[in-house]
Amino acid sequence: MTNPTEQIPRFPVALSVAVRLLPLAPLSISLTAYAGSVSRRHPGLFRRLGAYDHATFVLHPTDLPFVICLDANGGQPRVAVMRGCGTGAARIAGPLAALLGLVHGAFDGDALFFSRDLVVEGDTSAVLALRNAIDDAELDLSREIMQVSGPLAAPLQWVIAVLERRSGYSLTRAMETQTW
Repeated sequence: MTNPTEQIPRFPVALSVAVRLLPLAPLSISLTAYAGSVSRRHPGLFRRLGAYDHATFVLHPTDLPFVICLDANGGQPRVAVMRGCGTGAARIAGPLAALLGLVHGAFDGDALFFSRDLVVEGDTSAVLALRNAIDDAELDLSREIMQVSGPLAAPLQWVIAVLERRSGYSLTRAMETQTW
């Protein structure tokens, strides 16, 4: 895991401004389909949320001009990307790189929280349930995309590797190194 005192990459300002011009409905539809695919591949992910399996989580990448509202919906997730603050049981805010790093195990959530690189508001029990569910599933968001990409998986894997190296973002799950 990376030390949060190291500089967390920020989404480029010029691209963030350009994203403001994009319609968000296609992104919401795409992310809902993607979340559904993840849910089918990892059915325990949403079951592990327990009492929060119908909760909505607001994910706020602070370096982007929108929020992502993930409605767990009992294992049939729905995603709404919107401008503004969104509403839900809990809000998790931080740079996009930090949020992706949390999912992929590259950053320690507690360290990010205490260094104030990550802000958690609302029902902290819901956030803890989400964190535990994601950690237990050992998600790799890039691998999930490649699973549904068919013949484009190999070139997509190359593109993701290049983007990861150049951006400093954790786009794949960190590999644990074994020491004997």
